[in-house]
Amino acid sequence: MANPDNDKKTLADLIEVMAALRTPETGCPWDLKQTFETIAPYTIEEAYEVADAIARNDRHDLKDELGDLLLQVVYHARIAEEDGAFQFDDVADAIVRKMIRRHPHVFGSEAERKAGAAPGFWERIKAEERGDKADADKSDQPKRTLADIPIGLPALTRAIKLQNKAAKVGFDWPSLGPVFDKMREELGELEAALADEANCAGTQSSNPSPHTEEEFGDLLFVMANVARHLNLDPEAALRNANQKFSTRFEYIEDCLHASGRGPSQSTLEEMDALWDEAKTKQS
Repeated sequence: MANPDNDKKTLADLIEVMAALRTPETGCPWDLKQTFETIAPYTIEEAYEVADAIARNDRHDLKDELGDLLLQVVYHARIAEEDGAFQFDDVADAIVRKMIRRHPHVFGSEAERKAGAAPGFWERIKAEERGDKADADKSDQPKRTLADIPIGLPALTRAIKLQNKAAKVGFDWPSLGPVFDKMREELGELEAALADEANCAGTQSSNPSPHTEEEFGDLLFVMANVARHLNLDPEAALRNANQKFSTRFEYIEDCLHASGRGPSQSTLEEMDALWDEAKTKQS
């Protein structure tokens, strides 16, 4: 290591640590087995933990979680370097150049800086970059409106991005009313799919059919569209609902614990009553 133990460690130290972990024979057996594919889930998880620290307004945890997320970048870059594809410096070079290119009102000519940040400049520059990439690929395929939206995004987030992209080329409902109509339609189709399953099996199946799964997905997709028309983040709304559920269920557990019991020793009716108490106390 370049720095003594009592000195503050740097990004260079982190890159060196990762290189040591990935060095054959002397490195860590677990780290040596990892690939882009096996590390990717951890990358996503660490990004969520950063978001969680921000939501909790915990700056100490945020520092640690940002470090964990940075480790993921260093990890992927190290694997790429071993493959001869690129290294960490190339990652840094690419993002610095991209940020400069996408902020002409800050880094551009005097005229560009004077013009300021025109509405839609970010999307315009991104579109130009995609055009250059398409030209470089010399593809005969038509330009795909939705092609640059990553498949690995959380499903609700990706639904919003897909809908926003389609809306920009005119494929959108003009108001919220038709979206609610579509929501009711999709809910009816889900109910019909479940009824068909029950009629065929004689009872509600514990393993829904692919058709039921499809109809449920359609309902979630249109609910994302409701959120988009309301200018809401569905992921944030669901996180808040999750937290509300957790808080109310903890109230139920606390009340039952005070009487020497747990949820499994209670009844649904009793827990429902405690749930209503929790709602009253929170309102």
